Amino acid sequence: MAKPLHDTPMLDQLETGPWPSFVTGLKRLAKDKDMVVDLLGQLETSYETKLGYWKGGTVGVIGYGGGVIPRFTELKDDNNNPLFPACAEFHTIRIIPPPGMHYDTATMRKFCDIWEEHGAGLIALHGQTGDIMMQGCTTEKVQVAFDEFNEMGFDMGGAGPAVRTGMSCVGAARCEMSCFDEARTMRMLVNNVLDDMHRPALPYKFKYKVSGCANDCVNSIQRSDFAVLGTWRDDMKVDQAEVKAYVGEKGRKYVVDNVITRCPTKALSLNDDDTLDVDNKNCVRCMHCLNVMNKALSPGDDKGITILCGGKRTLKIGDLMGTVIVPFMKLETDDDFEALEELATEVIDFFAENALEHERTGEMIERIGLAGFLEGVGLEVDPNMISNPRSNSYIRMDGWDEEAAKWNERKAAD
Repeated sequence: MAKPLHDTPMLDQLETGPWPSFVTGLKRLAKDKDMVVDLLGQLETSYETKLGYWKGGTVGVIGYGGGVIPRFTELKDDNNNPLFPACAEFHTIRIIPPPGMHYDTATMRKFCDIWEEHGAGLIALHGQTGDIMMQGCTTEKVQVAFDEFNEMGFDMGGAGPAVRTGMSCVGAARCEMSCFDEARTMRMLVNNVLDDMHRPALPYKFKYKVSGCANDCVNSIQRSDFAVLGTWRDDMKVDQAEVKAYVGEKGRKYVVDNVITRCPTKALSLNDDDTLDVDNKNCVRCMHCLNVMNKALSPGDDKGITILCGGKRTLKIGDLMGTVIVPFMKLETDDDFEALEELATEVIDFFAENALEHERTGEMIERIGLAGFLEGVGLEVDPNMISNPRSNSYIRMDGWDEEAAKWNERKAAD
């Protein structure tokens, strides 16, 4: 039985609304955990003062330089004693999830048992990088807890200026939109850089994310330095019988309003006999029509991946979306996977050598220019990387036809 709860009038208000509250969950844990009782007290203080009271430090396990997020309380009395001593240390251990985040109930129960014994019992599935976040642990217990997770077959993820834990969607295991083997891709990328994940030695963080299609369920375009997205380059597959059934169920007006007119490139048209025509040359794989009419429409057969670099949240120059560096490549044979691994290695090596301290890949590309980055990682410029061709009248265009012919010759030779 834990000690009595602190008065938390502001946190209590978060339990009064119609939605489930994290405060209720913390209070449930606090029945048996002094650490969570004091955590609620410190959090109430933060709500009152609008200030955070955690500072970092150095905490790790044997053989690893990253993977633990140290948190030490800054709320002290005049004698430098913690005001909430049970949560004076509240570290987080990052654990790498399986690709696609597949678990059985026995694994989940084992996680809970270990963390209830050695930590606060608070688990977040998953962090933005994809980690299983084991939150709330003292320095003394970090090594003990990790050893038990490791015995289960799980490894520690990245923290600090290192490769962070990779993340992949559930992919082919459950999704009909999958265009490649997401789980194999994610495991290959992570295994290739485990040393850079466990022993931070990069200018700043580097993230891999893998999505099976352009729905991008793991936010790879916005949140990863190296994003792998599934796509196809032949025609979208259309089951006209299912199209007619969908129109019959929903009505022509609904289909026109919610499918046809929402195509960003006007590549869809509904015929008088309730069949669908697709202008595949103008389809940009936005996935909207496939999501709405998922029985009638599906990806083509010539599937592969698009690779983007440089996505990130706000840091030095604001949010950045990933930039296409490989518009399309097949990913089926062992040679294909080896080529992807080699490119990923080139990108992270170039980042390690050329990025400034505390600079993400996208910011490095903005600073040195896309052409310099492509040259550095051994890729040729491709017209598909350009969203809008330059139309400035002061740009010399003589010679463009010859250069385009050379590019077409190179593509034909490939």
